[in-house]
Amino acid sequence: NLWKTYILPGIQGTLAAAAVSIVLALVLGAVLGVGRLSSHPGIRWPCAVFVEFFRAVPLLILIFILYFGVSRGLGINISAFTALVLGLMLYNGSVLAEIFRAGVASLPRGQSEAAYALGMRKTQVMTNVLLPQALRAMLPTIVSQLVVVLKDSALGFLILYPELLYQARFLGSQGQLGSPI
Repeated sequence: NLWKTYILPGIQGTLAAAAVSIVLALVLGAVLGVGRLSSHPGIRWPCAVFVEFFRAVPLLILIFILYFGVSRGLGINISAFTALVLGLMLYNGSVLAEIFRAGVASLPRGQSEAAYALGMRKTQVMTNVLLPQALRAMLPTIVSQLVVVLKDSALGFLILYPELLYQARFLGSQGQLGSPI
């Protein structure tokens, strides 16, 4: 009964928040990373400002602003799940954007110059030459950041999102953990 009532729903809440956040953060990070690499200042600068702002705001404060500030300040009703997912997405998407940008920027310049010499357009150079090579260099860091998303989903207990840490804390306060074997 303990497992059915508390532990499994807590694990489910943790994994649901992490899974949705990971997908959204990867998409946001890819879009912002490509935007940061753009040669058009009208695209590059807003992406840079967005990334630097959300990387600088602590995740916990961002989650609090979304849950308490937006809900009460603007009158928009945001659930704990939505606030947690949005906070994780904005923060980790910005970090992933820097990972993507740095991964592509780390490649030797000759790679893109050779592709341009073959007559490829900028989009073709990025998708066919640079991204496949950069992905190999970025993959360990991306996976590491995605593990951080899973671990940071535990911050949801502070806004009463019923994930695993919240359920464990609730059980501990109730004294229902049972006796040791």
